Amino acid sequence: MIEVIRCDEIERRARKLARIASRNVALDSELMEAVAKIIADVRKRGDAALIDYTERFDGVRLELDKLRIPEQELRGVAARADRTVVEALREAIKRVREFHEHERVESWEIETAEGVRMGQRIMPLDSAGLYVPGGKASYPSSVVMNVVPAEVAGVKRIAVTTPPRTLAENPAVAAALLELNVTEVYAVGGAQAIAALAYGTESLRRVDKITGPGNKYVAAAKKIVFGTVGIDSIAGPSEVIVIADETARDDFVAADLLAQAEHDEEASAVLITTSEALAFDVAAQVEQQTRKLSRRDVIEKSLTEFGAIIVVSDMEDACELVNELAPEHLEIITRDEESVAARVRHAGAIFFGAHTLDAHARSVLIRLEEDSMNSN
Repeated sequence: MIEVIRCDEIERRARKLARIASRNVALDSELMEAVAKIIADVRKRGDAALIDYTERFDGVRLELDKLRIPEQELRGVAARADRTVVEALREAIKRVREFHEHERVESWEIETAEGVRMGQRIMPLDSAGLYVPGGKASYPSSVVMNVVPAEVAGVKRIAVTTPPRTLAENPAVAAALLELNVTEVYAVGGAQAIAALAYGTESLRRVDKITGPGNKYVAAAKKIVFGTVGIDSIAGPSEVIVIADETARDDFVAADLLAQAEHDEEASAVLITTSEALAFDVAAQVEQQTRKLSRRDVIEKSLTEFGAIIVVSDMEDACELVNELAPEHLEIITRDEESVAARVRHAGAIFFGAHTLDAHARSVLIRLEEDSMNSN
């Protein structure tokens, strides 16, 4: 399922790295054209287009008064969420808020010459739109990681769009919304939701900025509307690289790779290690743990296509591979994590040590993407 590539298998390693990098190609013209048509239709027909596309893509025919989910319905769904999960969400919200409080940017002013003052006034945006994906990638952490920074920045209005089955399939998403006092929620997903947030419809007022993860149609839509509204980023498939030496626990490393691989079939999970023994132990653990997981079909496809365990001669080689791939998430589990990290130039977020798990950080600690809910 996940291949182990030894030090001397240079050509095999190059082929696998090229395969992993191929996920990051630009959005193709056919996709962009299809998404542009959806956006134009939403601009022209408003709510009617949202209803038609929701039926076409999600198989749900919404009544006009159900585009915005009634607060009472939201509360009813949230009441079904597991209480343990709700308590974990509260803890996550507290930690994420504490982190982002330190990111607040204050207005400033300087005197450049006698009587000449210059400065920057920092003001929150009036509104933000959050896209919460459904289906395979429905996570309440998406709510926490996007709403809390907006709240800390002082954004007054937060509107959320999500496919119509999301809340019923994952009541924890509804619970997260209510824990953050967000009740403007629309049962619309895909490119049509991004269009509605950017341009507005009869039922949904436009917003100043759109954030949140989504599939390639959502990414394409965000690319098209950027400039009309702000966006966080045009994100590709998710990924993690783990750098580990012989001191790492094979079961921990395997669990971290699986936590990434279960995201979707194009997710990438790679272990780079100086220990051939650890490489094969982790591969065995991946096989063993996958058998117990409900999303094993997704995991097997992800790891077969875009996963790898690569053995290298030393940490210098490991860090050069990381710099070449520039991963979204990087874990370092070695004797001296900080000296290894000092050689890494290209990584989105770095996690140190066996107990600083990528999955935990993405759900509980901080919002990883560079983003701003301020205007200046």
